[in-house]
Amino acid sequence: MKNATVVFWYSIVICGLVVLWGGVAPQHLENVTTNVTGFISTRFGWYYLLIITLMLGFCVYLIFSRFSKIKLGADGDKPEFSLPTWFAMLFSAGMGIGLIFWTTAEPISHAFISSPNAEEGTSQAVKESLEFSFFHWGVHAWAVYALVALALAYFKFHKGYPGLVSSTLIPLFGEKRMNGGAGKLIDILAVCATVVGVAATLGFGSAQINEGLAFLFNTPSNYGFQLLILIIATVLFIISAWSGLSRGIKYLSNVNMILGFVLMILLLAVGPTLLILNMFTNSVGGYITNFFEMSFRMEPLNEDNRTWIDNWTIFYWAWWISWSPFVGIFIARISRGRTVKEFMLGVLFVPAVVCFIFFAVFGVSALDVQQQGLANLTQYSMETTTFAMLEHYPLGVMLSLITIVVIAIFFITSADSATFVLGMLSTSGSLNPSKAVKIIWGLSLSAMAAIIVYFGGTSGLQNMLIVAAFPFSVVVLLMGYSFYKAANQEIAAVKKKKRKREAKKAS
Repeated sequence: MKNATVVFWYSIVICGLVVLWGGVAPQHLENVTTNVTGFISTRFGWYYLLIITLMLGFCVYLIFSRFSKIKLGADGDKPEFSLPTWFAMLFSAGMGIGLIFWTTAEPISHAFISSPNAEEGTSQAVKESLEFSFFHWGVHAWAVYALVALALAYFKFHKGYPGLVSSTLIPLFGEKRMNGGAGKLIDILAVCATVVGVAATLGFGSAQINEGLAFLFNTPSNYGFQLLILIIATVLFIISAWSGLSRGIKYLSNVNMILGFVLMILLLAVGPTLLILNMFTNSVGGYITNFFEMSFRMEPLNEDNRTWIDNWTIFYWAWWISWSPFVGIFIARISRGRTVKEFMLGVLFVPAVVCFIFFAVFGVSALDVQQQGLANLTQYSMETTTFAMLEHYPLGVMLSLITIVVIAIFFITSADSATFVLGMLSTSGSLNPSKAVKIIWGLSLSAMAAIIVYFGGTSGLQNMLIVAAFPFSVVVLLMGYSFYKAANQEIAAVKKKKRKREAKKAS
């Protein structure tokens, strides 16, 4: 418990200092972190591309390896959640609000503002816009989450270690070091990355709900209204957190998945249906065909294309790594009782395919509005692009209202998941942190989000995530190796026992 107290208080102090920096001197925080982020992207872009692809390769290998039948739990453990609920919870926690932001904004940017290869506005740029969106939100992203979650679930449920990031490295460095200063440092880094990342997301969520309401009903678009939205959402996600994981997040995730699919199907029906289906098929083919080229694309001799890679691909890869302790711990918690093969197939491919479908429906609908000259979506902010697109289709107001509800529920499930994870990290890996601890973290997240929004320090704090991702990427690689080492030793021990039994019978 002493270690947990140390992790808690150091994390609170560090996060408080960062918020104070962002509040007092937001421009200075943004400048400093932008310079560091730029240095990492320029000097270590190759590193990010290699390690993310390595992580993906390792995850695919595990599906077909001798480790595939290992259960993430005791032999008699059964999955706590049904497959549909598990998929819904995976999707809600792993993507959430960000998916609503980027399904329209990213394809529009790639096609008409800054294209990865082709000239902006051309048919080639439009085609590539969806392929690269698939690439950024596909199996590479989920491989990072899968690897972290696998290690956490294996060592917690199968080996009985505490549910902490540091505990997954015990096979490599021993219990003494991981229970000491090095282990605490790793857990503090995981807590800080989670707090800053979720707080920034809550700030984005309140901003998008505010912009959606302002776009539809001319409500105020200012800090006071965003703060009101944040307060209401805080009350709702605290109620969800109070009700417990198996009730609050489970029910909200299921409701949100249903609403999300209703929204998608309605837009598919009223939007350019045939174009969506054709673009989806073509983009999946392009994604598969160009998979390895995109995975290793650095453009060392083309400065403009290299800048695009730094701003998009490298940013996304670092972003997924920085979010991996939060999402990984949550995925591990809801995956007890599943085999390694089932886990990897579910985490890698199901959410990725759902992301592809959403990007096809929303992205192509936005691209068509832009190409038909119905509106210039490039002039809108990221928070407003989706609503500006929906108004040009039948049922636009209803679709926008559903979108706001989906964003709000994503907001609540992301915050609810984060309070659980932070509570878990603050109580020595407890699978059932107290309600008081979760509420304290929930209020802390909302307070930080309110300060971020007020002082405009969101960009600087986002950069902090990218900076934090660099050292944590090494931790993720070590987690993968630690799992491999422990699982290999386990299988070797089982085979040895089997040989002994057979030898004993033969004698």
